[in-house]
Amino acid sequence: MKFQISKVRVLVIALFVMASMSINAQETMPMQTLIGQSLSKIQQPTPDALLNCVAEMKRIDAMFPDSIQPKYQMAVQSLHFSVMNPHAPQTENLLVETEQTIEKMEQMQNADQSDICTLRGFLYMVRIVQDPARNGQRYYIDVLQNYENALRLNPNNQLAKDLQQKFYEGMNKQTAQ
Repeated sequence: MKFQISKVRVLVIALFVMASMSINAQETMPMQTLIGQSLSKIQQPTPDALLNCVAEMKRIDAMFPDSIQPKYQMAVQSLHFSVMNPHAPQTENLLVETEQTIEKMEQMQNADQSDICTLRGFLYMVRIVQDPARNGQRYYIDVLQNYENALRLNPNNQLAKDLQQKFYEGMNKQTAQ
């Protein structure tokens, strides 16, 4: 009888150790893996998928508060949502949070200034999309300068190139009307 109780205890202890190791492994999963998993869920950039990704990036950022990458991805996904849904109820809060995130990133030593300029340009571009008549003239130069600075700092910044191109295309459509 004692022998069976010992086997049960050993089994329970072994299961407990394995479970705690599994939980611990999940908690220490590398940040890049978590970010990659979150971004991979955006097959189609639907509003729900983007908002879920932003929420996941916030959780990752809370786990790695000294890291830039979760903040950057949170800002990018928030801006993607906002440019596609400029009048959605969540947009204004996302834009305020994004501006705060960019300001936090500016204070971080390892921040890529090209990425920060890109995010600022994207933020101003979203503001123009929200209200072209009122914000077009107000933010036009800011968008251009931020994208130009981003590309001056890093000519290979693909997001800055793509957004600058989209901005020029949008402006050409507006002026052609």
